[in-house]
Amino acid sequence: MSGIAEVSPNYLAEMASNAIALEYKQTEVGMIPEDWEVKSIGEISSVFSGGTPNRKIPEYWDGDIPWVTTTLIDGAEISTAKEFITQRGLENSSTKWCKAGTILLAMYGQGKTRGKAAILSIDATINQACAAIELKDVNSSHYVLHILNSMYEEIRELSNSGGQENLSGGIIKSIQIPVPPKSEQTAIANALSDVDALIGELEKLIAKKQAIKTATMQQLLTGRTRLPQFALREDGTKKSTKPSELGEIPEDWEVMRLGHLAKFFKGSGLPKSELSESGKIKCIHYGQLFTTYGPKIDRVISRTKNLGIVTSQENDVLMPTSDVTPNGLATASCITETGVTLGGDILIIRSDKQRLNGVFFSYLVNVLRDQVMQLVTGSTVYHLYGSDMAKFEFAFPSKEEQTAIATILSDMDAEIHSLEQRLGKTRHIKQGMMQELLTGKTRLIKPSKEVIHE
Repeated sequence: MSGIAEVSPNYLAEMASNAIALEYKQTEVGMIPEDWEVKSIGEISSVFSGGTPNRKIPEYWDGDIPWVTTTLIDGAEISTAKEFITQRGLENSSTKWCKAGTILLAMYGQGKTRGKAAILSIDATINQACAAIELKDVNSSHYVLHILNSMYEEIRELSNSGGQENLSGGIIKSIQIPVPPKSEQTAIANALSDVDALIGELEKLIAKKQAIKTATMQQLLTGRTRLPQFALREDGTKKSTKPSELGEIPEDWEVMRLGHLAKFFKGSGLPKSELSESGKIKCIHYGQLFTTYGPKIDRVISRTKNLGIVTSQENDVLMPTSDVTPNGLATASCITETGVTLGGDILIIRSDKQRLNGVFFSYLVNVLRDQVMQLVTGSTVYHLYGSDMAKFEFAFPSKEEQTAIATILSDMDAEIHSLEQRLGKTRHIKQGMMQELLTGKTRLIKPSKEVIHE
């Protein structure tokens, strides 16, 4: 994780210590500093939308003019387009040029798109679902972007008023925002943009680590790549492959049905109402297999007051037995603890510990999802029973190699989890900064030189 800065936990206190003591006033947007103003978007900018060239005319498309739609609007900067139009497409449609620094606000779009804002870092044209906000020189585009991002839910509510679900140019022009002096806008924008840059770097790093883990799983769990300590025969020559009912597999792997390696049980009871913070008995509700746990469960988070009928043994693999979609059933988690109460709708796979590492098998289920899906039954509600999983046929190496593979993948997951926690903490700190800075509760004398530290 070296090379990525980290937000100082003391940053808010640091800002407060640099605060300027000023009077505040009540306004349409709440309490703001005496020297701030309240203005509408229409007062500080020009607002317009674009259009779409006729898609039936090929000459209008695949040119060199960037054409942006709301699918690219997601709170940050837009530095490229997914589609490009020609000069003829521009001239024969209502799309318009927007210069770099223009804020785009999604007037309508799929899911949570409506109400989102972004800023162009390139000159581009836009479609009719984008509202372009071109600010006057006395205002900072990045400051206004942060304000609009902080008002996302309020802006969506505006689009629900009056019986319409879309935003309009008129609604956008009427949005009221607090406007500090230009120098303070810049200081606020710089502080928040520094944290945004850190968040972006963490997101990229997590995506990279996830991609590496996925590729590693595909290679190690199928035997396409062998770990060095298992790649050679005793005479030092490289191990080869052999044909099997599942295709080519490593020469020292074997193929077997799960039913020959494990016994199957089912959890019992444990409705959500029995989960209790004051309980002392560790438990797992089947829904947590979808939402909470990954391939390895080494820390049980829930408690209950009632001792369960069915409890875990170390190395048990847990899978959900029912779901409204079949995809969710191809999920497996190995519990490393004995004596945990296991709720109903949990399939418990208790394997021969000398033959099968539960963590290895849980990761394998993720790689062989399609094969597991073939065992699922049902139409409205889908089920996966022990008798079905007993037919699951797979190739596997020695217990020692399984354990080595499981350790590598678990370590990768632990690193990703640590990065995700750090990302969550950084987002939380940014929220606190926004609440302080965008309302004027904390005033910046100058942009802090220690927003982040290496």
